Amino acid sequence: MGEDRVVNLFVVPTLGPLHLSHPRYNAVTLVELTSAYRPDAVLLASYSEEGLRQGLWREAEELGLFHLLPWAERAGVRVEAIGERAEELKAEAERFRDYLEQMEQGRRYLEEEAEAQRELFSWLEAPLSPESWRAEEPLGALKRYLEWVAARFGEGPATGFRKERMREVARRIRALPPGRYAVWVDLLDLPDLLAELPEAELPGPHEPTEAERARAVLDRAWRLEEGDDLFRLLEQLREIGGAEAGYLASQLYLAAGQVEDAALLLEQVAEGDFHHPEYLPGYVLARLGQLRDLLGERERALRAYRGVLALSWAPKEAREIAQAGLRTPFRIG
Repeated sequence: MGEDRVVNLFVVPTLGPLHLSHPRYNAVTLVELTSAYRPDAVLLASYSEEGLRQGLWREAEELGLFHLLPWAERAGVRVEAIGERAEELKAEAERFRDYLEQMEQGRRYLEEEAEAQRELFSWLEAPLSPESWRAEEPLGALKRYLEWVAARFGEGPATGFRKERMREVARRIRALPPGRYAVWVDLLDLPDLLAELPEAELPGPHEPTEAERARAVLDRAWRLEEGDDLFRLLEQLREIGGAEAGYLASQLYLAAGQVEDAALLLEQVAEGDFHHPEYLPGYVLARLGQLRDLLGERERALRAYRGVLALSWAPKEAREIAQAGLRTPFRIG
């Protein structure tokens, strides 16, 4: 896009929790791409100001925002959510599917939709990189799925009023003062936004930074699979260092049955600054409670569980672990 344009746009597709599965397109990649673009502001097309303020993106596991918001604060870059009523309208799609679930014919429609999703999922399960969005696929598979939904159910509640929302987002963007804007948009909203803003630039070839490579290792530790080389992963986590790497290393020790080593390491993490990313404190304290229970330290375990529930926000899984731990001491098997 030429520098003589009044408004320069750089669109960054987001994958929510799916970033965990893409080492070359992880949550930190989004921030690195945005930083390299040097925007005057970052615009969130799929969230409203109220949703951003209330942190509704956290429960949606929008992993990129856990990293974008601290970066923007440090860099002095404004983040503005411009998807007016986004959460309210997207909730219509969830209610629509809940309604279909209650009827036999509706359940058949949902089975057809699952089949229509199959091609898209096959693309999203393949390794993605920033330049993937400039290729014919997976964007073509995404468009075909969205066209199927619109043809079967119509535009409106079934689609979360997607076209209407992206049309309004584009209108707001065109009304902006001259500048460079990075636009973060949910994957499912991407085709409709690009249709409204055909001049927008998409990510191109990008050499991963050290921060991205570290994030890829951390993500791998979060989603351990059978057959993973735990010793090699533990070495990589030690090289990365920091609270999140320490927490994940403790998880590896626990997976290997080394409860005391896991507890010792996690105690060290808890004695330092473990407040970033924002999801980490809840997980650290919840697991610390469980490890203390396994070591017979019930009173200390209770303090850790209560610590989870005292946080202003903690992931749902961490809250559930803490609530269960308060009722009954944690045991394995």
